[in-house]
Amino acid sequence: MRPVLAACLVLSLLAGTGAEELCGTPPAAPARSIAAPQLSPEERLSPHMPEALRCDACQAIAFQIEEQLRKAEGKTGRKVLSESDYVEVLERSCSQGWESYGVQELDGEKRLTGPGLLRQEPMSVAVTGGPWPGRLSKMCLGYMGEWGESQIYEAHRRGSGSLRELLCRGEKGACASGKPRGAAPPKALQNEL
Repeated sequence: MRPVLAACLVLSLLAGTGAEELCGTPPAAPARSIAAPQLSPEERLSPHMPEALRCDACQAIAFQIEEQLRKAEGKTGRKVLSESDYVEVLERSCSQGWESYGVQELDGEKRLTGPGLLRQEPMSVAVTGGPWPGRLSKMCLGYMGEWGESQIYEAHRRGSGSLRELLCRGEKGACASGKPRGAAPPKALQNEL
C-alpha cells in the first residue's frame, strides 16, 4: 500500500491535478463542527470577572506573576530581588497584555483558557481578547491591593505553589475549598463600580 501512495504522491507533484485521474481522489477528512461558547450577558458585558471563572483567573494571574518574577530574578543574577525591583515587576505583571487568555466551553462548562491553566481542549473554540484582558488586569491589581507586594513576593520566594495557595486557595481565595469554583472576589473588586 505504501508504494502505491508514494507513487500517487510523486505523480500528483509531477503531473499536477491530472494525477487525480490515475490515483483517485483522496478520502475526505471527517468534518467537525465546533461552536463558540455562548456567553451570558454578564460574561459579555460586565467589567468584572464572572464568578464561575474567578478560580481559573486567579490561577492564570498567579502563573503570570511567578513567570515575571522568575524572569526578573534570572536577569539580575540574584536569587532575591530588592523591594523596588519586585514592586516594579509586580506592577508590570498586572498591566501586561492578557490577550492570550479567553474563555472556552469544555463538557458544557465555561473555563478560562491560556498559559498556566490546566485542562485546555485543543479542538475547541476559545473567545479571547474582548473583556478578558481588562478583567484579568483588574483582578491582578485587586490582589496587589489585598495582599501587598511584599507578601506576594514572600509567597513566591517560599517556592512552587505558595503564591497560588496565598492568592487562590487561602480563606479569601477564589478556589478555597468549600466554595463553588470561582466564588467571592477579593474585597477590592467587590467595592468597585
